[in-house]
Amino acid sequence: MATYADLPVNPDGKLAENITHFARALRKAGLPVGSGRVVDAIRAVEAAGFSEKRDFYATLQACFVSKPEHRAVFGQIFRLYWRDPQFLEHMMGLLTPMVRGVNESPEAQAAERRAAEALLDGAEAPEREDVEEEGEEVEFDATLTFSTDERLKAMDFEQMSTEEIAAAKRAIAKLDLPVRPIASRRTVAAPRGRIADWRGTMRSAMRTGGEVERLSYSRRRERWPNLVALCDISGSMSSYSRMVLHFLHAAANAKGAGWAAVHAFTFGTRLTNITRHMRARDVDAALRAAGREAEDWEGGTRIGASLHAFNRDWSRRVLGQGAVVLLITDGLDRDGAAMLAREAERLRLSARKLIWINPLLRWDGFAPKAQGVRALLPNVDSFRAGHSIASLEDLAVALTRADDRGDKDRLMAMLAD
Repeated sequence: MATYADLPVNPDGKLAENITHFARALRKAGLPVGSGRVVDAIRAVEAAGFSEKRDFYATLQACFVSKPEHRAVFGQIFRLYWRDPQFLEHMMGLLTPMVRGVNESPEAQAAERRAAEALLDGAEAPEREDVEEEGEEVEFDATLTFSTDERLKAMDFEQMSTEEIAAAKRAIAKLDLPVRPIASRRTVAAPRGRIADWRGTMRSAMRTGGEVERLSYSRRRERWPNLVALCDISGSMSSYSRMVLHFLHAAANAKGAGWAAVHAFTFGTRLTNITRHMRARDVDAALRAAGREAEDWEGGTRIGASLHAFNRDWSRRVLGQGAVVLLITDGLDRDGAAMLAREAERLRLSARKLIWINPLLRWDGFAPKAQGVRALLPNVDSFRAGHSIASLEDLAVALTRADDRGDKDRLMAMLAD
């Protein structure tokens, strides 16, 4: 085992001050970092030393990170604060608007904008000088520019800042998830119905001595289906899954939404039923309880085994009323493709409609190359993206149109080629 020389912290140095500022940035980015953890971090670094950046990273992570969903934000802030010598200029570039096609900025990685905002809290972005040739007047046509709301709707969840995520959650809470009632085989009396009610007609005739004075009519009774969501919470899906769960919470608590019931399940390496947590009125309390229930958050992915568990234990309980199933996953599975295809086919046959929501579909070059994608695609009714508010709004089309297939036909043609 490798050993490292002891490197005590100099009380007159600035390492403790830097750790304090680093902790303040973590707190502004949403991590629950208090003064006690700051003191523990300084003592831990003093005991462990910091001769290796990897050990220094692990020490601070052990002191400041208590939940799996905080790792991405911690990693980005650590990289910007401790590793990148030009982190200030880099963060300013992330927060400063640029003109596309002239000085295109690199795309921000996951949680990078939140890290930049946390580290630059209170700092103003540098002003850009307008370079104009003498005698030439530059005019901008803003007639086709997006409004703030439109830009937020089109933005990828993974690239949002802390403020944008908060705004997106508020917008998602107002989304309407329409549903059409299902015509039952049972009938109900209706004076203007189109189905002749012979029993009702004979009962009326008996009151007049067997004389049929008029025909009675009825119509099909309507009932509302269930909404069942199977949400992938593996590492590659965690940021999208949280936003989708906000969406499901809004659907479960909407008044007059039409759904008979909303059932929510999460899966990574195992299936977890979080339906009762989604019924809580406060969305933060609901997701916090769901996070405690689902212990495999940001872990591996076993889609086939999870679908098998659902088909075996829950399908008869929640799919018996013509339920619509939302499968939220990227399709990257560790299990065999044969098992996944078999369980997906069984799920499709048990549900009235199976809609696959995949955030990877946001890429123009997405192709069904992964085995999990190839196994799932033929067994879904509709295939849609789920990376932004706009893509969630488009679910209304998939739910109200029986013939909607999303991008399935295009990708099936690619499979055939």
